[in-house]
Amino acid sequence: MSAISVGQAVVLGVVEGVTEFLPVSSTGHLKITEGLMNIPVDDNAVVGFSAVIQVGAIAAVLVYFFKDIVRIVSAWGRGLANREERHSHDYKFAWWVIYATIPIVAVGLAAKPLIEGPLASLWVVAGSLIAGSFVMWAADQMGRHKRGEDDTSFKDAMLVGSSQILALLFPGFSRSGATMSTALILDLDRVAATRLSFFLGIPALTGAGLYELKDALGTGVGAAPLVVGTVVSFVVAYASIAWLLKFVAKHSFNAFVIYRIVVGLALFGLLAGGVIDA
Repeated sequence: MSAISVGQAVVLGVVEGVTEFLPVSSTGHLKITEGLMNIPVDDNAVVGFSAVIQVGAIAAVLVYFFKDIVRIVSAWGRGLANREERHSHDYKFAWWVIYATIPIVAVGLAAKPLIEGPLASLWVVAGSLIAGSFVMWAADQMGRHKRGEDDTSFKDAMLVGSSQILALLFPGFSRSGATMSTALILDLDRVAATRLSFFLGIPALTGAGLYELKDALGTGVGAAPLVVGTVVSFVVAYASIAWLLKFVAKHSFNAFVIYRIVVGLALFGLLAGGVIDA
């Protein structure tokens, strides 16, 4: 019997699509939802399923930013063939994304037993949601929001990319929350911080999904739940991306900060009351 039903896959696909790129922690929300549906959050099949449906969200990014991605990849290809093309920002940015992905891949492989074991606890998620909220609030207050996307540098990419490790080790911290906060501290404006978070997340999340695919298919999750969850995640994530870019152009991150604190405190209450299992 599949560890996750098709109906549960729909719910988890919606949760993944809504939360993957909002700075509220998709991993945290998935684990909370799994806990409420009595799905074991530390089951290898469940961990694999969560990673695979992220690919649906990543596909939404690829479609939404297709023109940008083609432009950047084309510049990278031209630069490889022609030395004169290597001065373009797009060529450099392509390499920065590659370099910035290395730290999270290295930590992910080295710390896999911890990530899928003790750190998968909902107690960790609750604490990380609240801790990450204060980091995000401080970053939004500290940042001068004066630099645009064309002003990004290798240093920016490496620092923002490496910050994804926080979310990897502490589910609930939020990958997008960590990357956006770091970008804000580096004085990027909110739209540039958000777009940089999207681009830097593409290789890391795609790689994680493909790496976990074997576990998802081989330990109890059938093909139907995987397909349904991934498709739902794609559709919902596409809408979420469009909404988020419009929102951050005119608003601060305070709404996300408040939401995260409320969810974190509620989760602590549910865990302490024995309503859901950690």
